[in-house]
Amino acid sequence: MKILIVGAGAIGGYFGGRLLEKGEDVTFLVREGRKKKLQQTGLKIQSKHGDLQLQPKLITKKEQSSPFDIVLVSTKSYQLEDAIEDIQPFTGPKTMILPLLNGISHLQPLIRAFGEERVIGGLCFVETTLAEDGTIVQTSPVHQLIYGERTGKKTERIEKLEQAFSGTKAEFIKSDNINQEMWHKYLFITAMSGITSMMESPIGPIRDLETGRRTIHALLQELEAIMEKMEAPIQPGIADTQLSRIESMAAGMKSSMQRDIEKLQPTEAEHLQGYLLARAKEMEIAVPVLEVIYTKLKLYEQKINIDK
Repeated sequence: MKILIVGAGAIGGYFGGRLLEKGEDVTFLVREGRKKKLQQTGLKIQSKHGDLQLQPKLITKKEQSSPFDIVLVSTKSYQLEDAIEDIQPFTGPKTMILPLLNGISHLQPLIRAFGEERVIGGLCFVETTLAEDGTIVQTSPVHQLIYGERTGKKTERIEKLEQAFSGTKAEFIKSDNINQEMWHKYLFITAMSGITSMMESPIGPIRDLETGRRTIHALLQELEAIMEKMEAPIQPGIADTQLSRIESMAAGMKSSMQRDIEKLQPTEAEHLQGYLLARAKEMEIAVPVLEVIYTKLKLYEQKINIDK
């Protein structure tokens, strides 16, 4: 199976590297600068599950190739429009598009570009970051990529994909209920990224305070209320389930959004918190904690734009 990874950053680079380590036919679609860097240094991964030094196949949007069987899209939401344009020449009628973005609203642009049938569901749980020298640093025990047909059907193409993904040193998990998995991840990451970014702290010190724990729980309940009103496919009581998950996390855990803020980079506030806040406003649901978090994130984005 021919696999195209869009970008060789923290997420795409990690999971693509694990597939390449296994021996799959993996190509990375990268910018000219990243291509030159990787040609010099190789793809370096430092991980709790074993370090890697690889020489991957690289391609830029200006080059030509026959269509790929699957394209993994792991860009930030604000990079999605450019990514869609970049990958169009590398897709064919049977190419599967597997997005690993957080949230839900990215599905519609992908469906408009490639068609309902070609876009499957996906998400990942992994703590990775890109070091200054370009090394991908993976720091947590969890490194899961979950995928499946959004229809829930068991198809021949998903079975082939399962064969390609099996046997790697990362967890590639096929789900028969990927829509619910994506919404549950959306709720979790919106809360986790919002709380840690607003408080400018890893999760441990926040939840150690009674007021911090109550704030986390209140936010989770707000998000659950929005999703229930939207008739999203979530389990009853998912807020309490996700609170238990947050309570079990390592004290030093930071969200990727928090790490982006520390690096003075853009955030996915509009894609995550903003999308649900807009739905809450439409449905007249009071969400005071979400409003405060969104305000904090928008003020940050205004500041970095002014500083630029």
